[in-house]
Amino acid sequence: MTQVEVLQLLVSPAHRLAGRPSDGPSPGPPDERVTRVEVRRGLGLVGDRYYARPAHRNAAVTLMAAENLPAGADLRHTRRNVLLRGVDVDSLVGTTISLDCGTGPVVFEVKRPARPCAWMDVTIGPGAQRALRGRGGVRCTPLSDGVLTLGPATFQVVAGPTKGPEGPRAGSRPGGPAGGGA
Repeated sequence: MTQVEVLQLLVSPAHRLAGRPSDGPSPGPPDERVTRVEVRRGLGLVGDRYYARPAHRNAAVTLMAAENLPAGADLRHTRRNVLLRGVDVDSLVGTTISLDCGTGPVVFEVKRPARPCAWMDVTIGPGAQRALRGRGGVRCTPLSDGVLTLGPATFQVVAGPTKGPEGPRAGSRPGGPAGGGA
């Protein structure tokens, strides 16, 4: 087990990065960061734009390492859901992890990298998309119900890498260069 810190949680009821990046983000509340979020098995974060959406059930929750976030940026810029300090989440594709914020463990299957898109150059600054390649976080499926809160937490890899279409592919490295969106 590793001691980590949950620095930020973001629950966004609307998709704000749609259309052309040059047009800027869609209007929304000034701050979608929260101090507590409910996680539902197979569905995602209650209140989030991807909650219970069939197209996103296998990747409804995104985690990002604070160590990879550019200075001055936060989850409002990357549109990831959980910002953790103390663990390299990008290296965990294909594993099953547990995060316990003191209310009981919440288990996630780490499905694939959350590849940065062109929006990063708009919301963070020029060059951010390239700088975040391989370090943009991971997309996960929640395997249990629970609650995440800000503050200290216990992090654990509970199952090793999976094989097959959802796990690491031969010759690939998690988070390598590729297309995709935030």
